[in-house]
Amino acid sequence: MTATPLPLRFQVGARTLMAVQRQLVRVPLSLEEAMEGRLPVLPPLDRTAHGYAITSLPTDRRDAMAFAGGGMIAFVRQHYTRHFIDLTTGFDAYEAGLSANTRSAMRRKARKVTSVSGGVLDVRRFRSPDEMTRFHDVARRISLRTYQERLLGSGLPDDEAFLRAMYSLAAADSVRAWLLYVAGEPAAFLYVTVQHGVVRYDHVGHDPAFNDLSPGGVLQMEALRDLFAEGGLTRFDFTEGDGQHKRQFATGGVACIDMLLLRASLVNRLTTVALGGFDRTMALGKRVTNRLGLQKIARRLRR
Repeated sequence: MTATPLPLRFQVGARTLMAVQRQLVRVPLSLEEAMEGRLPVLPPLDRTAHGYAITSLPTDRRDAMAFAGGGMIAFVRQHYTRHFIDLTTGFDAYEAGLSANTRSAMRRKARKVTSVSGGVLDVRRFRSPDEMTRFHDVARRISLRTYQERLLGSGLPDDEAFLRAMYSLAAADSVRAWLLYVAGEPAAFLYVTVQHGVVRYDHVGHDPAFNDLSPGGVLQMEALRDLFAEGGLTRFDFTEGDGQHKRQFATGGVACIDMLLLRASLVNRLTTVALGGFDRTMALGKRVTNRLGLQKIARRLRR
């Protein structure tokens, strides 16, 4: 596998204060591999590569992975739960399994969107190559307004490689997408891919002008309703990283870490020491913020 430049970010929420570029071979684990507790096989390193970036490694495999690195610097960058939804239960059973507060909140939000839209919950579905052209044109315009695009550079892509992959997946019936319109205006999008019955949460976003209506959550529930009804699907994979949205909708999860294995050089040691100190400071700041009840102010600063 080829190493690619990956930034090791010193990050506060969505804001990157600085980043150190390293040439890393990415070793991602699938949801199935994480659930089974597999230890990935590390491919040979090109001599220009600085190491590996391993994502969704089960937490209890940390020491074994560090040992497999054979003297490389092992640094845990992130702890999180890789959340998923069991799609084999049926939508009614899934909805009944959500907390009473979540069910009530989602119904209230859907009614509010419906009311603003003249009594119609306007969700539009896309699947074929021709439909995906229409989806991408609208969703890309929404993505340009999101904080993911502005601060993280992780909005819905529009490069040639992504478009080729999107059309190829659509031709193989391996992509699903949705748009939510509010009062005739596009408000939120969701783009997922499907492989071996597992639905992967790839790209999502909403126009911040509709924040008070929670369009992303409303669209997520309608997309899940469609996926449950489709049949033949096993899980909805929320992929790497944690978040309230994922916790709210998930039915299960795997405790995971993202780990760096870096060549044992002085520069890499200094980099991991700096990252570790920064991460500990941010964790302390988060605990203090939560204790003082300043979460809303902190969210505004992070974005």
